[in-house]
Amino acid sequence: MENEMMQKLFSDALGAGMSLLWSLAFLFIGLKLINFLRKIIRRALDRSSVDTGVVQFLDALVKIASYAVLVLALMARFGIQTTSFITLLGSAGVAIGLSLQGSLANFAGGILILIMKPFVVGDYIAACGCEGTVMEITLFATILHSADNRNIVLPNGTLSNSNITNYSTNETRRVDMTVDVAYNSDLKHARQVIEELLDQDEKILTNPAPVVAVNELGDSGIRILIRPWVNTPDYWEVKWRTLERVHDRLNEEGIEIPFPQMSIHMEKEEA
Repeated sequence: MENEMMQKLFSDALGAGMSLLWSLAFLFIGLKLINFLRKIIRRALDRSSVDTGVVQFLDALVKIASYAVLVLALMARFGIQTTSFITLLGSAGVAIGLSLQGSLANFAGGILILIMKPFVVGDYIAACGCEGTVMEITLFATILHSADNRNIVLPNGTLSNSNITNYSTNETRRVDMTVDVAYNSDLKHARQVIEELLDQDEKILTNPAPVVAVNELGDSGIRILIRPWVNTPDYWEVKWRTLERVHDRLNEEGIEIPFPQMSIHMEKEEA
């Protein structure tokens, strides 16, 4: 009797051990297949010249769906009734969906961003009071990298309903600058000096032609508008260089750049 019990315990332990080993092997193979499937999908999307944001989004979606299928398959292997579990999971999904409306809105916003394409990975954008280069578009958020080396995470729901300025969409941009000159300055000469500087810069486009014009008669001086066109990647370089050259050249020509001034009249008290 005792030997039969020991044999039964040994047989049960051996069966449980083999089942566990097979389950671990199933899990290992499943994880490898998921990684292989994701690689195939990413390669296929890369070959079809799909936007990087779409590739990232679909990869995350396939990853979550594949893990869910793998978990259900493991549960079925252990004898757990997946039909009732799926029903329970569906009911729980409705409850969770109601409590996670913000997350669902972010998910829907991510889909809208990928469909409408107001920007793609690599674009420099400004939205929601932030700006930076788009590094990644995930299921629920878009990650920007700012010029001062910060990562900014913007929820897709908020982003899809916000005004978005995309600085990278067009090949060219207009650089808007102003400089004030004193009221006693020779305006024609000042404009000629600035136009010569713009003509000498190889990165400033000739079509459309740069605009140099009097824009405003200010409190302290006459404001001259400077608007050259450049290729988008050259925007900041041209702006910083032009402002510095205009300052130096106007000083060389003896054209005064005024600063805000205030005249104070003192009244003498009668004795």
